[in-house]
Amino acid sequence: MRVIATTLPEVKLIEPDVFGDARGFFYEGWNRARYAEHGLDFDVVQTNLSRSANGVLRGLHYQWPNPQGKLVSVLEGEVYDVAVDIRRGSPTFGKWTAAVLSAENKRQLWVPEGFAHGFVVTSDSALFHYLVTTPYDRVADANLRWNDAALAIDWPIAQPSLSDKDAKAPLLADIPVERLPVYAP
Repeated sequence: MRVIATTLPEVKLIEPDVFGDARGFFYEGWNRARYAEHGLDFDVVQTNLSRSANGVLRGLHYQWPNPQGKLVSVLEGEVYDVAVDIRRGSPTFGKWTAAVLSAENKRQLWVPEGFAHGFVVTSDSALFHYLVTTPYDRVADANLRWNDAALAIDWPIAQPSLSDKDAKAPLLADIPVERLPVYAP
């Protein structure tokens, strides 16, 4: 497997070793010991799946307190996946990175605790897979606006389909400081 640095040091793009032939393919989507060898040592406590149509944007979501780290991948289709550093005191606060994840490229993105996460579907539909480090916590659930001008995320779509929650999300500058994760070097 290959771990690729992104513009945010803690966010990692992973390309698994894929073994294939005319019958199909095989790869390890998670192996704790192997991932730990690459500095990605975490417990998986929950898995999630979502299916979304073309143009659906989910995000930017996070939990605070009880933050979640997420190892995400696409099982069918393609998405543009984004991670934003929202840890107060971080040298990269408000910065983002993105990657195209697809069933074809089999890439994964590691989104650490303290980062907001979102994606937009760029194929007809997408089946999105999450391995998370902390169970979902409704009280800690939070989000920020996908098109916050201060973040200047270069989304590949101008008018996505949004949930009511995501359409009404606050700007990063309007989120009370106590509702943002804390940077711990």
